[in-house]
Amino acid sequence: MNALACGAFAFLRPNEELVSLVPLGSGRVNDTWLAVTAAGGKYVLQRLNPAVFPDPSLVQANLCRVTEHLRISLPADNSFKVFEVFSSPAGLNSWTDSNGACWRLLSYLDGSVLEVIENAEQAREIGTALGLFHQLLAALPPPPLADTLPGFHNTPLYLAEYETRLMDLCQPEAADCRDFIHQRRADIFLLEQARRRGEISVQPVHGDPKVGNFLFSHDRRQVISLLDLDTVKPGLILHDLGDCLRSCCNPLGEEIENLDQVVFRKDFFAAVLEGYFSRAAALLKPGDLRLIADSARLISLELGLRFYSDYLAGSRYFKAVRQEQNLFRARTQFALVRSLENQYTELTMIAANCAAGRPFQFT
Repeated sequence: MNALACGAFAFLRPNEELVSLVPLGSGRVNDTWLAVTAAGGKYVLQRLNPAVFPDPSLVQANLCRVTEHLRISLPADNSFKVFEVFSSPAGLNSWTDSNGACWRLLSYLDGSVLEVIENAEQAREIGTALGLFHQLLAALPPPPLADTLPGFHNTPLYLAEYETRLMDLCQPEAADCRDFIHQRRADIFLLEQARRRGEISVQPVHGDPKVGNFLFSHDRRQVISLLDLDTVKPGLILHDLGDCLRSCCNPLGEEIENLDQVVFRKDFFAAVLEGYFSRAAALLKPGDLRLIADSARLISLELGLRFYSDYLAGSRYFKAVRQEQNLFRARTQFALVRSLENQYTELTMIAANCAAGRPFQFT
């Protein structure tokens, strides 16, 4: 077993015997294991990536505040579950190894993690769960959560980094990505401009509500938890909603061999919004409603830009097992943007109908 992982577990649970560590999940940032004890206990052991989270104490402080608030705020009849953050006998909720990396221990929630969704009912469940999450966090008492990732989801900052440091590294075989970004450069500022004008809602958000961070029941019919709360911080509701739509409405996932098969599913788009509005419609301003389709388009463009930039920089942020994997991921996101653009008028109509509680008739 990993010696550092064993050391972390022994620090946080000194009175329990660790018998196995199994890699858990497919996260691209942190390292995660399922830790099993001799008594049959199960925990989630995680090593936070220091290159991504330079101040893990802020991450842990946010995590403890948010999970505690969710546990006391959930309706008694709700089946949604919140994991627990464990502390050592001395009251410390993390352990720092000899390399300076932070480790933590969470309770294990048994369920099914999906990389892609299979039907509109699952999409509606995800929308409902995200709406509940936003509704509860809107009532989080002050002070504001710490900003653990300054600039996260600030698309103009990603563009500036790319244009000042990385664009000249582009090779001829990747020129299609460079041209795609350039052609849509003006769009990148849309949400930040709306934020500065006060037209869209800001509150604590998840930060990464992709399909794989929603835990389903074993029959894959009900969302029972929302995982990976490291990116929870003040932000735009539209960043969360757009990212959720981006992930849910691309049922072939982010590793597609044939880019011609990438399609943004408008029926899944409607289902996510129906679920979300059933819980959190009151949180949205008119500007949010107007920009829902744009938020999905722009977050897909942002992720493609980030994948492409990371490819040019040598894949330092997103884990990659082959040299061009992040370039391939970027092209998948850009194909999703094209599909969104081709359906943009209909998607804006769907969003308006869902916001008004009217069913949309698909042609």
